Amino acid sequence: MSQLFIKEVFRYARPYNSTPDLIDGFRNHFSVTASKFGNQVLLEKGISPIGVVKASDGLRTPAIIIRSSPHKIGTETTPWQDVFDVDNGHIRYYGDNKLPGSDPALAPGNKILLELFSIYNDSARRAYAVPLIFYKSVSRLNKPKGFIEFNGYGIIKGVELITQYDRKLDRTFSNYAFDFHVFSMAKENELFNWSWINDRKNPILATTQTLINAPSAWKEWIKLGNKVLEKNRRRVSKLLVVSAKEQIPSKGSREAKILSEVYNYYSKTKSRFEILAAEIASKVFRDSVGHFKFGWITPPSSDGGADFYGRIDLGNGFGKAKLLVLGQDKCEALEKATGGNHVARTVARLRRGWVGVYVTTSYFSESVQREIIEDEYPIMLINGKRLAEALIKILHDEEYPSLKKYLNELDSLYINRLKNRKPDELLFE
Repeated sequence: MSQLFIKEVFRYARPYNSTPDLIDGFRNHFSVTASKFGNQVLLEKGISPIGVVKASDGLRTPAIIIRSSPHKIGTETTPWQDVFDVDNGHIRYYGDNKLPGSDPALAPGNKILLELFSIYNDSARRAYAVPLIFYKSVSRLNKPKGFIEFNGYGIIKGVELITQYDRKLDRTFSNYAFDFHVFSMAKENELFNWSWINDRKNPILATTQTLINAPSAWKEWIKLGNKVLEKNRRRVSKLLVVSAKEQIPSKGSREAKILSEVYNYYSKTKSRFEILAAEIASKVFRDSVGHFKFGWITPPSSDGGADFYGRIDLGNGFGKAKLLVLGQDKCEALEKATGGNHVARTVARLRRGWVGVYVTTSYFSESVQREIIEDEYPIMLINGKRLAEALIKILHDEEYPSLKKYLNELDSLYINRLKNRKPDELLFE
């Protein structure tokens, strides 16, 4: 079967062969993408074009494979962190230049994508545009390599020239960041038909003839251009209640290791987890609303149901709205749900114009989530998985060599951040 399910994980292992169909219980990617026209679909680089075809109407690249390797974040080969938010139709992907002093436009992958970007924005050439196919390397069976997750297809929506820093080599370099638009596959029932790519590999077919098996969103974009992009962006309407499985990192993942290390670090002094919880909340708020001002941590003996305070600012200058944030946290066993009484205690402390945030190393039960949704409480829940994801970003962005070093530095600030003040004081700073 040449159909790929969105978020499906495939086995990608040597020797590269289309048989057998299953390896270690996962579909063999080479089997799913096999074609009588040769040119195996290889993901050896971050940006990998499938071999050029001499078609009846000229040279044609069937597709360009984009692969991100999260397990290599911060290494010499990948001194950056890509952002895959495919459920909201967006990917932020960093190009392949790593050499200081070199022209990033000449790096092989960057050069390909820059040329392609110009075609995407040229109505006269759009019919000959090359689709991008997105994958992420994932860990399965306690193996960091040999497994890839299909993340849809799309085009380049924006390009930005940036300066990046390689912590390991202590150097800066220029590179490109690409914003990819991920197309909806709703009309295809979330299935991607690889026959389309195989048609594009067929030298007998003209490019217009290869559209028979193309997704409907691609056909509409080819016909009408960028004005229909938003209409055809991939968006996932998720249930408001999230299962425990979705809140816990998968075993063997980087997030799982990070979360376990956090729990072990604070297991004997759980009250000091408050400073990390405040930093995680600050990171999440800043990423979502833009401006968050941290206030202080409350002394354990007099917290009154609040572990830390902060403030969200909406707008600028005169008329700016200030919302006080009350934070609560629990460093608890990763496999045990956070108690509803703890969340209820936080909610009970909220006043008019306040919002709450609850940070835990574990997860929130469905009953707790339903109560918050039904009663429309203004509180943000940060589970263990989200905590680990935010912490990985912090370690990368602030260039920490290890989690332990970051936690030690944070812990050294704990005493100085303890304050016994009225929360309303934050509104006047």
